[in-house]
Amino acid sequence: MSATIPRHDDHLPPLTVTHYLICLRGIVWREALRFVHQRERFISALVRPLVWLFIFAAGFRQILGVSIIPPYDTYVLYEVYVTPGLMAMIQLFNGMQSSLSMVYDREMGNMRMLLVSPFPRWFLLLCKLLASTAVSVLQVYAYLLVAWLWGIEPPAWGYVAVLPALILSGLMLGALGMLLSSAIRQLENFAGVMNFVIFPMFFASSALYPLWLVQQSSPVVYAICRLNPFTYAVELIRFALYLEVDWLSLAVVAGMTALFTVGAILAYDPARGLIGRRGG
Repeated sequence: MSATIPRHDDHLPPLTVTHYLICLRGIVWREALRFVHQRERFISALVRPLVWLFIFAAGFRQILGVSIIPPYDTYVLYEVYVTPGLMAMIQLFNGMQSSLSMVYDREMGNMRMLLVSPFPRWFLLLCKLLASTAVSVLQVYAYLLVAWLWGIEPPAWGYVAVLPALILSGLMLGALGMLLSSAIRQLENFAGVMNFVIFPMFFASSALYPLWLVQQSSPVVYAICRLNPFTYAVELIRFALYLEVDWLSLAVVAGMTALFTVGAILAYDPARGLIGRRGG
């Protein structure tokens, strides 16, 4: 007999764990189909990091020398250093793209149909978050395949060891996008808000340059980079790709994931959140 989860509505039969799994599968499958049908989304997700890998890395190779810093045991080329940052960039853009889809669904009425289902709102949001993370992980591994063909070869086991880091960082960035989507009222406002978030987070991090170089040039920018949660997502991926664990980054990313997720759930709560106050 399936275990039951208590509900407050006595007029409907109780939902079982099987029902919750069916709901999770349905939402993940919907996001997967949307991603497959939007081929330009997949192409654009790869074009951005590949431009940095093929063009900018070639120009910066002689300018930005990377010394021996953890987790590297020797000097590395710039394109090797920047690869974890580009992996995190894919997840950052995917998280914001997922928030765009939520704004679109809200305007088109699709979200209203989803939220009137008997499932708790927090569970529906978590399903959406898991689906977005799964899509971002697939995009990252597609990029790693192209990078491997370009000659960037981390340890073989690194491709497996980095998976938990990718899942956790994907959850953090997806939850951030979900939280931001609760404050965006119209699609027209999306571009401005996202540019205000994406580019400062990306450039004020260790994705493109080591923080010790930033510290030498500007202590203020260095402090901003240290406060940026995206920096810790990059470092978590970087160390995991080379079979090491950055415990500080792990703690920060896990904590921010919980914070953003709880914030998004509260924001979409009709009784307390932004959506409820606007009647959305």
